[in-house]
Amino acid sequence: MAEIKALPPNTFYLEVTGSGIPEVDGLFVPSTAPPAESESGTVSSLGYWNGKMAWDRADGKSARTPALSYSNSYTSWRICRLDGHLAYDVTSEDDLPPTDRAWHVYKKGVTPAPEVFLYHFDPREACPKPNVIFVLGGPGAGKGTMCELAECQLGWTHLSMGELLRAERKASGPNAAMIEEFMNAGKLVPNAIMVSILENTMEIITRTTGKVNFLLDGFPRSMENLEGWWEVFGEEADLPKMLYFECPFEVLEKRILGRAKYSGRSDDNVESIKKRFETFKAETLPTVEFFKSKNKCLAVDTSHDRQAVYDLVSKNLAEYTDKELAAKPLTERAEILLGLRPYPKKNQ
Repeated sequence: MAEIKALPPNTFYLEVTGSGIPEVDGLFVPSTAPPAESESGTVSSLGYWNGKMAWDRADGKSARTPALSYSNSYTSWRICRLDGHLAYDVTSEDDLPPTDRAWHVYKKGVTPAPEVFLYHFDPREACPKPNVIFVLGGPGAGKGTMCELAECQLGWTHLSMGELLRAERKASGPNAAMIEEFMNAGKLVPNAIMVSILENTMEIITRTTGKVNFLLDGFPRSMENLEGWWEVFGEEADLPKMLYFECPFEVLEKRILGRAKYSGRSDDNVESIKKRFETFKAETLPTVEFFKSKNKCLAVDTSHDRQAVYDLVSKNLAEYTDKELAAKPLTERAEILLGLRPYPKKNQ
């Protein structure tokens, strides 16, 4: 086992729900029990038990019972009372309790087994504010490609406003009909809906993954959008940077009609393209000009070489990008997006 001082601190919070038993359901916080020797002889440090992080520990010194910790004897994570008469487990050697599979009802546990959710920040406190780069450009300007490159190669989280709205529409929620109407007409979806979807999505991602770097693709599309952003995140905060992808209309039209064969999008047609481009010029360009006036906007001509565009984008994200990720060789997906290797055939 590594020396105690080499172990990273346990800063994760676990929420257990669905068992219907008050003593099981609830929030499990990182263990604060002092170092001790477990039943398998492993010396455990603060926040650890049996060499893995613990919430709390199964040695009688946990802050609550049942405790959530790892058993070397059973090679499993366990939610267990000290007498073992109420327990759930999942066989796993993962460093953290699995959240992607069902737990097993062990001994005298009660069906159904609970679900486990992991948070990188204390869910009882406010969520850390996101670090945001706004990404704007006409339809087909390459926003999605460059954002996906930054996600798979540099560790940023890419949120496409269009995809979020389409997902909301597909889910047939309370706003689905309104979103459908506005998107098919090439008009902007009401500000309150867009900002609410963004806020909720970013908070879920931040709490469950720890990531705070976001590329917001297609937002803000109007000054009203920006005002809605300020209402949620505060106008006194520093303005986020903006990447503005410029591209001639003729190139945009050719790109969109080319992708229409595969996208399945109802708005990838000549009539919608013209409406969307006119809406972009009328509603979104004033937002771009506002950011330019604040020296917060980088304009990028995306009608040229993708590698050159990506180099410029990655340079402007470097301030917040993990240096180890930035130094890694291009992934296979990144090479495909840059046109350095062909897309794999569908039957492969």
